[in-house]
Amino acid sequence: MPTLADLQFDNRFARLGDSFSSRVLPEPLSNPRLVVCSEDALALLDLDKEQAADPLLVELFAGHKVWSEAEPRAMLYSGHQFGAYNPQLGDGRGLLLGEVVNQAGEHWDLHLKGAGSTPYSRMGDGRAVLRSSIREFLASEALHALGIPTSRALCVTVGDNPVYREREERAAMLLRLARSHIRFGHFEYFYYTRQHEHLRQLLDFTLDTCYPDCRTTAQPERAMLSAVLRRTAEMVARWQAYGFCHGVMNTDNMSILGITFDFGPYAFLDAFDARHICNHSDHEGRYAFHRQPLIAQWNLACLAQALTPFVAVEDLKAELANFMPLFEQHYLALMRQRLGWTAAREDDAEQIDALLQLMQASGADYHLTLRQLAEEHPLVRDQFIDRAAFDHWQREHAQRCDAPLASRQAANPLYVLRNYLAQNAITAAEQEDFSEVRRLHQILRHPFSAQPGAEAYAAAPPDWGRHLEISCSS
Repeated sequence: MPTLADLQFDNRFARLGDSFSSRVLPEPLSNPRLVVCSEDALALLDLDKEQAADPLLVELFAGHKVWSEAEPRAMLYSGHQFGAYNPQLGDGRGLLLGEVVNQAGEHWDLHLKGAGSTPYSRMGDGRAVLRSSIREFLASEALHALGIPTSRALCVTVGDNPVYREREERAAMLLRLARSHIRFGHFEYFYYTRQHEHLRQLLDFTLDTCYPDCRTTAQPERAMLSAVLRRTAEMVARWQAYGFCHGVMNTDNMSILGITFDFGPYAFLDAFDARHICNHSDHEGRYAFHRQPLIAQWNLACLAQALTPFVAVEDLKAELANFMPLFEQHYLALMRQRLGWTAAREDDAEQIDALLQLMQASGADYHLTLRQLAEEHPLVRDQFIDRAAFDHWQREHAQRCDAPLASRQAANPLYVLRNYLAQNAITAAEQEDFSEVRRLHQILRHPFSAQPGAEAYAAAPPDWGRHLEISCSS
């Protein structure tokens, strides 16, 4: 098996030049320690789990060493934040260390978050804190285990450097993996600065590296938008079906690959609330749970706007009109799977909405309710205040639920990354006890199957854990 020292690099994005990124070296953490490492993410680079114990891993991913073949770059982009265009963005605390090519010929970006100041830090320190790094690590790997497209997380390291946010915290770094780190905001930057030659260059690069199949079509740029739209529709459908709230769906946080990207104040629903706002900085509720599909479509329209120098507006509008039907198609298929309905019916959306309304009126736990329905658990009825209304819905459901128990369980997780579980792990880690982060990570790797001794992780949250406030601060 190859080792960390053997990784092969092919830094395609760096070769685009200084108009697209700036060369920056990471600022090392003092006295770095490994908090947690994902053996599944290591495997993407053809590394075995023993590499987590190699001291070189901490040296590399805490900023003390850089491969000679790597070319660390801070990427340049802009984007719409909470609906307003911000021209001054870019990697303010992250670096694309380089692109590793694995034995299957796949390119994987190594992106180090919390690596220190860059030309795009905007007076910030460029650091990430331990709590946000742990939250992104856990969410990346948990979403992947649920089948939700996402960036991956290889490891978190922590140092002794003080970082000041709402309080003094410790600096940490997260090593993130993705097949590409290009965002909608990359295209917006070159469109709004009228650098159409560079926009053309970025389009060609993205087509060649992310969507080569689109090259064979009559309109490659339109085909690329169509592909991004389809992937984004499926991703958001999975968010909605599994009760995931992103929290900051700015266009600079939207991946051109249609993967969940740039985690901040995310949350999985506890009690079902269609209007749940997981980011307490989102005072207008722009990114509330029920608005995520509409916001995704709005963000895709921003990407389409940036493509207008190369694609007719009417063609772009025609592609955007496909988003909601695609989203609804994926969402209904996922919910039928969760409910064990093998046949589609015209009233599926109405029946699913009726269940969600009953859950909302009762404050029923989203994940427990669906898991108990899948298992035909007698206590599922206790989730509802209006039991007569639930009984009416359940009779219809019982007639339709014909999928085998095993397939229903395989679609309804027993373990979900609830905010209070993440907070417990963070609280322990801030006291230098990393065992709970590691244990929670291992449980979330297998969310659908019961694990001995993990019963507490499948329970509803305690009262203190139901209304935790999470902000964008990191």
